[in-house]
Amino acid sequence: MSTEKSRIWFITGASTGFGRKLAEAALAKGDRVVATARKEETVADLERQNPSRARAVRLDVTDLTQVKASVDAAIDAFGRIDVLVNNAGYGLMGAVEEVSDAQIRQQFETNLFGLLNVTRAVLPLLRKQKFGHILNVTSVRPVNRYSLSW
Repeated sequence: MSTEKSRIWFITGASTGFGRKLAEAALAKGDRVVATARKEETVADLERQNPSRARAVRLDVTDLTQVKASVDAAIDAFGRIDVLVNNAGYGLMGAVEEVSDAQIRQQFETNLFGLLNVTRAVLPLLRKQKFGHILNVTSVRPVNRYSLSW
């Protein structure tokens, strides 16, 4: 596929799971990918295997400096972003009295505010381009159900 017609994907949380599979599928199709992860080395193999079509970029979605730097790296590498995939996130399992406020706040920082941070950084570019897509990925794991009786 010609790079003129290929899409440019910016995928958060591309080190494992759905984000990784999506990055691999986009590359296999001939598209270009900015694969982000908190640990850049976990996505570096994608860039090594696809040096002209993939960039591995460090990104903690809760760090505004890294968010800006990662979007700038995407623009420097490929000139635009066609598809933003907000995939970074994690689950927190436990009964309400078992998880701490700090754990819950950190999950919200990542899963909600991280998504907002990246979206806010990419939206001005999509508006300027007058095209683009944003995909927000969430997941639900089975929750243990409790029956209480006193």
